[in-house]
Formats: sequence, structure tokens, C-alpha cells
Amino acid sequence: MSTDEKITEDLIQTLEDGANGFSSAADKLESDGRPDLAVHFRTFSAERSTFGDELQVLAATYGDEVERSGSIAAAVHRGWMAVKDTIAGSDPDGVLDAALQGEDHAVSEFQKALDSDISPELRVVVARQSASVQAVRDQVDKLKADLS
Repeated sequence: MSTDEKITEDLIQTLEDGANGFSSAADKLESDGRPDLAVHFRTFSAERSTFGDELQVLAATYGDEVERSGSIAAAVHRGWMAVKDTIAGSDPDGVLDAALQGEDHAVSEFQKALDSDISPELRVVVARQSASVQAVRDQVDKLKADLS
């Protein structure tokens, strides 16, 4: 497996975890009477799905077959998966805390990818997506501060 293929697979899993985490958080926020926050989280979820699709298409152009989901064992340590249960039992502040933890993990995964020896084509996409992931992390942090 090439470095690009491995990095792409890891990032796609991180993005899928984020999409699922944001979707679960949006559902929880909606049920807690916070549709104002839920709408942001649905947007974040859709963006993560789009980013995963973009990486999968890019990988396919190079002939790599990247799986959309990793093993259960691999998923256990991933950021959003680790906080998923926290979301279910939390108030809006707790949901935002969990989202922030997941986003810290996503930022870290993208930084690892950028620190790796990846192709220039992949680097351009990862750098753009990384900037967006960081911006969402900062936005979640601001939403949390505004809630307090």
C-alpha cells in the first residue's frame, strides 16, 4: 500500500467518523430544542461527507481502491467514535464538548497527513480540507463559548 493510499484511507475514515458524529450531535441538539446549533452540525456533517467523496475520487484516479470504512478495532481509537456515547447522554454543552474533542482528533489526523511524504496532488487537497477542518473546529469552539 502506497503512502498516499494509506493516508487517504485514514483521512476518509476520519471524515466519515466526523460526518457520523456531527449527524448524531445534530439529532441530539434538535431533540434538546437547539435547532439553531443542529443546523450548523448538519452542515459540518455534509461537508465531511463531501470531503470523503473527494478523496475517494482522487484515489480512484490513481488506481487506489480505498475502503470507506476501517476495521472495528481501528475505529475504536478514532476521535469522534470515542465521544459518540457521550453525545447521547449530554446536554447541549456536553454535545459541544464532545464535538470539540472529535474535532481536535480530526485536526491532528490532517496534520499527520500533511507531515507525511504524500504526492503534491494529494497534498493540495489535504491542505485545503485541513484548513476547513480547523475552521470548523474553531467554529465549534466559538459555539461552545457562546453557549456558556
